[in-house]
Amino acid sequence: MVTLSRETLPHIDQRVGRPDYLAEERSASIVHFGVGGFHRSHQAMFIDRLLTAGHRDWAICGVGVLPFDRAIRDALAHQDGLYTLVTTSEDGTSAAQIIGSIAEYLYYPDNPQAVLDKLAHPSTRIVSLTITEGGYGVTDTTGEFEPTDELTIGDLTSDRIPCSVLGLIVDGLARRRRDGVPPFTVVSCDNIQGNGHVARTAVTAFARHKDPGLAEWIDERVAFPNSMVDRITPVTTEQTRAMVRDEYGIDDAYPVLAEAFAQWVIEDDFSMGRPPLEEVGVHIVDDVEPYELMKLRLLNASHQAMAFTGILAGYTFVHEVCRQSLFEDFLMGYMRDEAVPTLRPVPGVDLDAYCRQLVERFTNEAILDTLARLAVDASDRIPKFLLPVIRAQVARGGQTQHATLALASWSLYLDQHSGDDASTPIVDTRRSGLLAAVRSEGETPGAFLDYRDVFGDLGAEQSVRDEFVHWRQVIAEEGILAAMSRVTA
Repeated sequence: MVTLSRETLPHIDQRVGRPDYLAEERSASIVHFGVGGFHRSHQAMFIDRLLTAGHRDWAICGVGVLPFDRAIRDALAHQDGLYTLVTTSEDGTSAAQIIGSIAEYLYYPDNPQAVLDKLAHPSTRIVSLTITEGGYGVTDTTGEFEPTDELTIGDLTSDRIPCSVLGLIVDGLARRRRDGVPPFTVVSCDNIQGNGHVARTAVTAFARHKDPGLAEWIDERVAFPNSMVDRITPVTTEQTRAMVRDEYGIDDAYPVLAEAFAQWVIEDDFSMGRPPLEEVGVHIVDDVEPYELMKLRLLNASHQAMAFTGILAGYTFVHEVCRQSLFEDFLMGYMRDEAVPTLRPVPGVDLDAYCRQLVERFTNEAILDTLARLAVDASDRIPKFLLPVIRAQVARGGQTQHATLALASWSLYLDQHSGDDASTPIVDTRRSGLLAAVRSEGETPGAFLDYRDVFGDLGAEQSVRDEFVHWRQVIAEEGILAAMSRVTA
């Protein structure tokens, strides 16, 4: 057994790829907020490829601001910034690679000044983000900046040293403006339609609360390219760590398991230049939206459609669900009949083949992706992934029965899993509001859709409301499998 570190790299199993560049050769010009599993399986992997290709000035400085970031801080500190990425194909073929692109990690509570200085330093050219769909404080119903998290609100309402992600970004840009340093580019890598636009709204609105002149400077000078990111990456568990130890002989405190498939599409819009990402498989385009809508409305919305139907049917893992013909037919029906008609043509992509490929990816047993993971913060995800399909289909007179059945299954999941002993407990920042909306269903069928924080005015659309009430009643009386059989008949 080899404990992962720079010193032990020569002793790692020869099947495992490893960095062929020295630690001291790297220069961290990218600051990344949110060094979770997805970032380490995706952007950090692409940057590792870039460093291997000889572009050594584009390494990453990771930053954490929340209490749970301490775990990755400690793991990276003990392992010299290294970690193991294991990828698995649908046929079970696996590959392992030691990733070395994170040159530095700063945990904000340990040293606030170090983070502030890093953001203000001229060597920082890109600030990237994976802070979850709800991390920007921009509401789905109005498109306005209305943050609800305590850190951001605290930064907005006081003159303290900032400690939220948005506060830190704005402070870094303010210092650069003051010192005559060109602004860095802000790259959102979260699953949000127009994530660059959303990031711009959040950052400029925050700045406007502090200094309208700064907000105007940011809006004129800072680039916020839109991007689309794709790689299914489950949460690291003890089982993940045991697999890395047993299969590769590596003692790694925070390895990452992901599918073999990976895609990154990003607009060519940067304030201080960009790395040559096209050399390592990233698609640099003028317009991300077609790719973005494809991924959000097909992959991400399918995750939401299968999460609650699957949980109600008694399943635990994504691959279990997607190996059942009924669920496969349900997902393909949703994608082909409801989502695809709302998409623009996607250059170089056969959408029917893409849908089939998605179902194949979902059946990857080695990933052990859980339905519970997909269900977390659904109130942030469903408005961004599934509701736009319903609205677009209503506008064009198309069908919505697969999507409304998914909403009905969500409401029944909330109704049935709110107790402390629930097999899949509800994890959602809007938990109390959701449960109150579900309780109203007893007196007013369809009242769940009146929860405006999630659905906006969708509850006033009678055809959607009627379908939702119908499928909720069918699921309650006959079960989820019977309801899905009706939809797919």
